[in-house]
Amino acid sequence: QVQLVESGGGLVQAGGSLRLSCAASGRTFSSYAMGWFRQAPGKEREFVSGFRWSGGITYYADSVKGRFTISRDNVKNTVYLQMNSLKLQDTAVYYCAASPRRVSNLDRDYDYWGQGTQVTVSS
Repeated sequence: QVQLVESGGGLVQAGGSLRLSCAASGRTFSSYAMGWFRQAPGKEREFVSGFRWSGGITYYADSVKGRFTISRDNVKNTVYLQMNSLKLQDTAVYYCAASPRRVSNLDRDYDYWGQGTQVTVSS
């Protein structure tokens, strides 16, 4: 079983930066895939970024390429999402997710989810 807890959300002005954290507890596996999703009011939950603990290719949604960076700290069992050049449309609840299988941009492929953290970008 895996437990995920997001933190780091808040209010930031457009053009600013924010770093989200996802602390993982319980048993973790090197083959697990980790991902970030977000959901804005009235919108479907969408994939933001994802990668495998074991390494390899990292994926980003087109809307965040060049602005967001996903990373991890193996000692702290934590995944990060560095968000730069934030835009109003980045406002959403951000969720951390884990999958025992391959990296996917589909939320149904992830078995474990955090509670979400609110990111609000103002003008």
